[in-house]
Amino acid sequence: MTTVVIVDDHSIFRSGLRADLADDLEVLGEADSVATALVLLGTVSPDVVLLDVHLPDGTGADVIAGAPGPRYLALSVSDSAEDVVGVIRAGARGYITKGSSGADVSAAVRAVAGGDAVFSPRLAGFVLDAFGAVAGESASSAEELDRLSAREQEVMRLIARGYAYKEVASELFISIKTVETHVSAVLRKLQLSSRHELTAWALERKLL
Repeated sequence: MTTVVIVDDHSIFRSGLRADLADDLEVLGEADSVATALVLLGTVSPDVVLLDVHLPDGTGADVIAGAPGPRYLALSVSDSAEDVVGVIRAGARGYITKGSSGADVSAAVRAVAGGDAVFSPRLAGFVLDAFGAVAGESASSAEELDRLSAREQEVMRLIARGYAYKEVASELFISIKTVETHVSAVLRKLQLSSRHELTAWALERKLL
C-alpha cells in the first residue's frame, strides 16, 4: 500500500481525487494551505504528497521547503514553464496537470513512490526551454557526455525521462540488472546521487 497526502485548496477537487485514486493508494490526510500541509506533514509520513502549485498562503515550493521528507508530485491546472521549473527546482519529482485521469494520477504516484521522475512530454518541453534559456549548450556538456558510453547515454536519457528500470530494459532489449549497472555507472561518472538529480542534469543540458 502506497500512502498519500493531498494538498489542494479546492475541497471538491480533493474529494474527487480521493475517490478516483486506485485501491492500492491510501490517503492519510488532506490539507488546503501551506500552513495546514506543514502541520499535517508533521504528524504523518506519506510516501507521496500530491501537491498543488498555487495555495492561498504560498506555493507548493514552500511546502517542499518546510517538509522535505516525502516525495512530491505536483498536480496543478497550470502548465506554465515558470510553475513547472519552480516546483521541480524546489524538489518535486514530477508534475502532471489536473486534466489527468484517476488512473494516470495513480500510476504517477506509484512511479514517484518508486523513485521515478514523472511529467508529460509537453511539460518536459516547457522545462527544457526554460532550462535551455539559462544553460544553453556548452563544451563542458559535451565533455560530460563523452564520459558515458553510447549505451550509457541511451539508458541515461530514458531514466531521465522517467522510465522505470523494467521499461528501459524492454526498450533496449537488455536485462533489468544490466540497466541497474548502467544507471550506477552513469550516476558515478556524472557525480550525481539520484535519478532526480539526473533528470535535472539532463534538462539543463537539453538532452531530453
